[in-house]
Amino acid sequence: MVDRERNRFSARAARYVRVGANVGGAAARIAASQFLGLGLDRAKNAAELTAALGGLKGPIMKVAQLLATIPDALPPEYSGELMKLQSQAPPMGWAFVKRRMAAELGADWPAKFAAFEHRPAAAASLGQVHRARAHDGALLACKLQYPDMQSAVEADLRQLNLLFALHRRMDPAIDTSEIAKEIGERIREELDYLREARNVALYAAMLDGSDLIRVPRVCAALSTRRLLTLDWLEGTRMLAHKAAPLATRNRLATAMFTAWWLPFAKFGVIHGDPHLGNYSVFALDDEPGGINLLDYGCIRIFPPKFVQGVVDLYHGLRRGDDALVVHAYETWGFKRLNRRLVDVLNIWARFIYGPLLDDRVRSIADGVKPSQYGRREAFRVHQALKENGPVTVPREFVFMDRAAIGLGGVFLHLGAELNFYRLFNAAIEDFSLAGVSQRQADALAGVGLA
Repeated sequence: MVDRERNRFSARAARYVRVGANVGGAAARIAASQFLGLGLDRAKNAAELTAALGGLKGPIMKVAQLLATIPDALPPEYSGELMKLQSQAPPMGWAFVKRRMAAELGADWPAKFAAFEHRPAAAASLGQVHRARAHDGALLACKLQYPDMQSAVEADLRQLNLLFALHRRMDPAIDTSEIAKEIGERIREELDYLREARNVALYAAMLDGSDLIRVPRVCAALSTRRLLTLDWLEGTRMLAHKAAPLATRNRLATAMFTAWWLPFAKFGVIHGDPHLGNYSVFALDDEPGGINLLDYGCIRIFPPKFVQGVVDLYHGLRRGDDALVVHAYETWGFKRLNRRLVDVLNIWARFIYGPLLDDRVRSIADGVKPSQYGRREAFRVHQALKENGPVTVPREFVFMDRAAIGLGGVFLHLGAELNFYRLFNAAIEDFSLAGVSQRQADALAGVGLA
């Protein structure tokens, strides 16, 4: 058994080497096409690269999935292929799990649980989750990180930087340098489960009193930097409710909107990964009652002035106040703006803000498939930037944009029909920069994130 587990780990390490070779091969073909004038079948090259990444199923897969949701971060052929990746990693076997648990909680770790299931309940890119039972009978979710993830992440981020550098040479309409920095910082944060535990406590405080959203409690005595133990929240998959009555689907969509935008508007905090696996639906009186928030690794804390920019842009678009629109973009960090570049940015802004500006019950986007949400607008922006760019995308923009696209996809999956205007205006009611600054400072200090 030990040899089998050692071989499993050796195979994982070998895959890290192989993905580097495949990324390097893709890079060589791109460079050849660019500098030697050779033809390149980008669709074929993208498919080959995705096959290599999917075979690895490690940190690079999480990065790849993230990239695929950021409009124009990579060529469309690559983004389309990367969207096919699934967040299901090969799990650690029981012998390996026992050694990892002993490393985190000591040799007597089994005595700290009444029961601990051998088979993982879920396996993802950085770790896997085991269901357990506490001595008081409470069900627990134990999230155990795979070994040597820090070095794996650093290796994969180096490959990511290579892809970004090549994309800048191929198609310099968008400077992705800040995007690369942002992704690297957020992925590194996800490796620290004690930080994630503080994120859980932060969300519990921010969403306190909501009957639509449930946040688990942290079991601090059974948590370390590489092991996070939370309440096990029972729930069903969101997509299992696609055929539910409209009122039910609208309730779930309202819960999703609240879980993402209320913390942002009030505290300057957003969940950067609205992935279908990161929440489930809890039952209330045998009916869907709301959502369980399950994963808190990818949490973005924004400078309060960035939140001010979001609100200013909304009011600028609503009133037709061009000066306020430009001020909002400058607050976010866009530089060297001119009239043509502002018009290009407004294509994307009007798409994201469109439902929030429309005071009526509506879908988030009529006649659009969830997988295509934002694609047409991203293409229009890219074409315009080719003529008017380049533009450097501020790093804070990355996860804000990703959250908006991810949530839009969920609303489309559910077929929800809501008054997004009223939901958003309720979230920003009585907004002030000073209020966000104070609430953020108090909340972060309260959970040790200040």
